[in-house]
Amino acid sequence: MHARDWFLVFVAIFLPPVAVCIKRGFFTKDLLINVLLFLLGFFPGLIHALYVISKHPYESEGDALHNGQGYGSMS
Repeated sequence: MHARDWFLVFVAIFLPPVAVCIKRGFFTKDLLINVLLFLLGFFPGLIHALYVISKHPYESEGDALHNGQGYGSMS
């Protein structure tokens, strides 16, 4: 995981909806689901926030593996 994702994990430990809002945006289904889970209890909201962070990893533009210039490429 990228350092930005680890920062969001740290934020999610204290306020899961804030981490989901930063990761996915304000008007999204993920945020609505997380707020509802957070109102039901802290741990369901935390588990969902960690799921969202891991499901949508940060992709940097200079990542060689995503640009086709990773292991074994001839370019």
